Formats: sequence, structure tokens, C-alpha cells
Amino acid sequence: MPEDKQQPYATPAAPTKTDWDHIAQNPEFEDLLAAKARFIVPATLFFITYYFALPVLVGYFKDFMSTPVIGPVNLAYLFALSQFFMAWIIAGLYVRAANRFDRMAQRLITHLEDSKKPGGQQ
Repeated sequence: MPEDKQQPYATPAAPTKTDWDHIAQNPEFEDLLAAKARFIVPATLFFITYYFALPVLVGYFKDFMSTPVIGPVNLAYLFALSQFFMAWIIAGLYVRAANRFDRMAQRLITHLEDSKKPGGQQ
């Protein structure tokens, strides 16, 4: 069997700019990431605060939270029920924001595809 004189692993050439590098440096991509962060971070912080407010309020303000509102239903029950509504509201707001994120992403993809066409900017 003839012996191969080539090295088993060639020294890699200088790294080339990949599509991902090109995308990551695009101002439109940076705008997309910033828009997502502007929605997701405050929404998450609000939801976590709202969610943990119930056990904190029940623990520290038991008399207030046990105030009857309608028959045996007290403030704690209403607050617990409101968490379901709040989750649906946040989900609805996210769907609306996600549609905007999708439009931004589609514009970015279109611009990147246009720049790869012959005669496009690169």
C-alpha cells in the first residue's frame, strides 16, 4: 500500500467571514435582538414579580388578603385568579410582538439575500 505523504490535518487557512458573522454584524440584526430584549426582559420581570406577589402577600398580609369580597371569595382567591388572566394577556402581547419580530427578521433575510445576488452589495 503506498504511503500518503500528505499531512493528516492540513493547517487551516485564515478564517473567512461566514454568513453568521455577516448577519451578526448587520445593524438590522442588532435592532432585532434589541427589540426582543426590550419586550422579553420587562415582560419576564413583571410576570415573575406578579406571580410571586401572591405568596408574599398571603404570607405577610394575611388579614388583608383574607378580606371577603363576594361570599367566601376573598382577595387572595381573586389575586390567584387574576394570574391566569395576566398570563393570557402577556401571551397575547408576546404574539403581537413576535409578529413584529418576524417581520423584522424577514426584512433582514431579504436584504441579505439581495446582497448575495450578482451585482448586490456584499
